[in-house]
Amino acid sequence: MGFNCGIVGLPNVGKSTLFNALTKTATAEAANYPFCTIEPNTGRVAVPDERLKQIALLAKSAQILPTQIEFVDIAGLVKGASRGEGLGNKFLANIREVDAIIHVLRCFSNEDITHVEGDVNPIRDAEIVETELMLADIESLERRMESLTKKARGGDKEAGRDLALMEKIFETLSSGSPARAASLSKDEFIKMEIMQLLTAKPVLYVCNVAEEHIIEGNPFSSSVFKKAKSGNCGAVIVSAAIESEIASLTEEDSREFLEELGLEEAGLDRMIKAGYELLNLKTFFTAGPKEARAWTVQTGAKAPEAAGVIHTDFQRGFIRAETISFNDYITHGGEAGCKDLGKLRVEGAEYEVNDGDIFHFRFNI
Repeated sequence: MGFNCGIVGLPNVGKSTLFNALTKTATAEAANYPFCTIEPNTGRVAVPDERLKQIALLAKSAQILPTQIEFVDIAGLVKGASRGEGLGNKFLANIREVDAIIHVLRCFSNEDITHVEGDVNPIRDAEIVETELMLADIESLERRMESLTKKARGGDKEAGRDLALMEKIFETLSSGSPARAASLSKDEFIKMEIMQLLTAKPVLYVCNVAEEHIIEGNPFSSSVFKKAKSGNCGAVIVSAAIESEIASLTEEDSREFLEELGLEEAGLDRMIKAGYELLNLKTFFTAGPKEARAWTVQTGAKAPEAAGVIHTDFQRGFIRAETISFNDYITHGGEAGCKDLGKLRVEGAEYEVNDGDIFHFRFNI
C-alpha cells in the first residue's frame, strides 16, 4: 500500500503548480484565479528509495517496482466553506477521503500573483483553512450527538460511551483546537479515526517559497515551522517553481540542477519522507529474479498484515515469514550469503515488521 494525501490551501498559493510538478502532468490547471481546480485531480508517483535499487542489483531482478504515493489536488478553499461558500461542500467531501492533509502555504511575495486575502500571511491562511475544518467537524458532531443522546437516554450503553467520547472531542474543537489535539486514550483515538473527522487527520505544512529561499527559508516559513511544532504537525520547505523545472528535466539533468542549487534532494523526496514520518509508515521489500518490489505498512504491523498487503490469501493462509534485514542483505551479498551465515530468520505471526525487512512469505490456503 502507499498513502493518500490531499493537497489543500487557499487559492493561488501554488498547490496546483506543485501537484503538476510532483506528478509530471498538466492535468491540474494552474491559473491566476480562484477555483481553477473544480474536480479533484489524482496522481500517483513512485516513492524514491535507493535501497530498492541495491536489492534489485543483488537479486538480479528484471524489474524494479517502488511503492507509490497518491496526491489529490483539491479545489481551493475560502472563508465560509463549512457553510458551503465557494466550493466548500465539494472541498469538505473530498478531504474526508484522504489519509493525510498536505497544506500548501504561500511563503513568497509576487505582485503578479493575486492573493485572495490581499497580502501574504501563511499563519493567517493556515488558520482560515483550519477554522473551516473545525467548524465542519463541530457541525458533524452536533448531528451525531443529538442522535446518540436519545439512544443513551434509552439505556444504550454503547451509545453512552460514544457520546462521552464525542463530547470530549467537541469540547476540544469548541476551544479552538483541532480534534487531533484532544486528550484521548489509544482506544479512543482508534474510535475517533472511524468518525472521519477532518481535523483528526495528520497535517504536513508545505511552505512554498521563492527559489532564492529554498535552502534556508524565510521569515514566513520560519513562522510556519513554529506553528507546526506547537501543533504536532510536519513542515517542509518546497519551491513549486523549482519542482516544475525539475519535472521537465531528465534524471541526470535534474541531479545537476539540484547540485547547482545546493540541494541534495528534490522537494518531492522531502515531502515523502515527512509524509512517512507523519503517518508512521514503514517500507518492506520482496526480491527475486522477476522483480524487486517495495511495500508499505503502518508502524506496528505484524508479519501476516505485511503478507496481506501483497495478497489477501497470503495473510489468510500465513504460516511464517523468512526475513532478512536490509543491512544484512547488502553486507552479505544477498539471500544466498545471508542463508550461509545464518542471517535469514524465520519469524511467526507475532513478528513486528521493521523498516527495510526483506520478506519471503510461506502460506497455505
